[in-house]
Amino acid sequence: MNRLPSSFRDPSGFIFKHEGRIMRQIQHKAETDYELLMSSGLYELLVEKKALIPHEEVENVNPDAYKTILPQQLDFISYPYEWSFEQLKDAALLTLRVQLTALKKGLSLKDASAYNVQFVNGKAMLIDTLSFERYEEGSPWVAYRQFCQHFYAPLLLASIKDIRLNHLFHSYIDGIPLDLASKLLPWKTRFNLSIASHIHWHAKAQGKHANKAEDTKKKAQVSSSGLRGILKNLESSILKLSWEPGETEWGDYYNNTNYSEEAHKAKFVLVKKYIDLIKPETLWDLGANDGTFSKIAADQKIPTIAFDIDPIAVNQNYRKVKEEKQKHMLPLMLDLTNPSPALGWAHKERDSLEQRGPAGCIMALALVHHLAISNNLPLEMIAEYFSKLGQHLIIEFVPKTDSKVKILLATREDIFPEYTEVGFEDAFSTYFDLMEKSKVEGSERTLYCFKSK
Repeated sequence: MNRLPSSFRDPSGFIFKHEGRIMRQIQHKAETDYELLMSSGLYELLVEKKALIPHEEVENVNPDAYKTILPQQLDFISYPYEWSFEQLKDAALLTLRVQLTALKKGLSLKDASAYNVQFVNGKAMLIDTLSFERYEEGSPWVAYRQFCQHFYAPLLLASIKDIRLNHLFHSYIDGIPLDLASKLLPWKTRFNLSIASHIHWHAKAQGKHANKAEDTKKKAQVSSSGLRGILKNLESSILKLSWEPGETEWGDYYNNTNYSEEAHKAKFVLVKKYIDLIKPETLWDLGANDGTFSKIAADQKIPTIAFDIDPIAVNQNYRKVKEEKQKHMLPLMLDLTNPSPALGWAHKERDSLEQRGPAGCIMALALVHHLAISNNLPLEMIAEYFSKLGQHLIIEFVPKTDSKVKILLATREDIFPEYTEVGFEDAFSTYFDLMEKSKVEGSERTLYCFKSK
């Protein structure tokens, strides 16, 4: 039994890997709450609404366990610092609606962590079956502070201040501290009743009781109707939040590309040909923009992660996924020059990008020149890292004669003598075997299909 460290903080149970499958052990102390979840009808209702991943009970691997469950297996685990604004918003609304539904069945969420939500078949779903406990009349929502830190505060900061503040999740694994959010938000937000009560007054109350020994939880009393009012107020406030981005380098990429219509079609045909040749079980597109080329794999029901550095492009892609009810594509934020690291206790609670691989295939289209020239990354280092991320690689080489590379070199000295087609092939041949390569008709670019050594 290979116990995974991501759930070690939960006394009710933990996840582990056994015979290639992720399972969850339920401890005896969680028996009452688990049985209430299953007998109350809440589990069936949430699964029917596609708000909670389903599971089946299986034979205990550990004889000391109360039960062992086998949840629906997920292709990829994403984290909130990789989500677009609307993904975080949908995850917040899901959490609130699950809590409201749970109250009707006599239960309550004891956790409101963003890490308990994943995007499955294009929809936000709760993945922690052990987050539920019996609700006692008059009890406050024990996960209220966590919800505000994981969802409300970061959404407000992104909406009102700057989307890049979402990266604070890297530093604060249990969400953005409310006192920090209160300082970062504009002064005028203190005159908004919802923001004032859930963030500013909440932060002040937290600070007031932080160093006091009395058990403030026991003193708090909130009626069930009052609790529903708080949840509805949060829901209403979050529904009103929006993010109106300005212009970015990549937000309108496909309307400003130097590709002719002929070249774009030729590239599309080649990418499809290489995907059909590889037949990957999973695909990661490392510079997906709005997912135009990622969709080739997703339309073939290949689980596809569409990564991009641009928050506008990722948000646009997520909107399209929802509008088209695309079940096989997950858009995510990624700065490939500073990819998601391993985080948490002993660097083991949240996996790095590499630890979540390798993918069956990675794509790097119109990307290598940005890494090599804009970011001074040697081609051999790029090849080495790509070989760790995927078993196959579809990559586009953009030569110095291409107009986009000329723009990159227009304001700086050309210190890249090895950035040639021959230099590219030499660097990648160290880590990959060439399967096929083709010139993209109507352009000066070349598309390669490699297999990792």
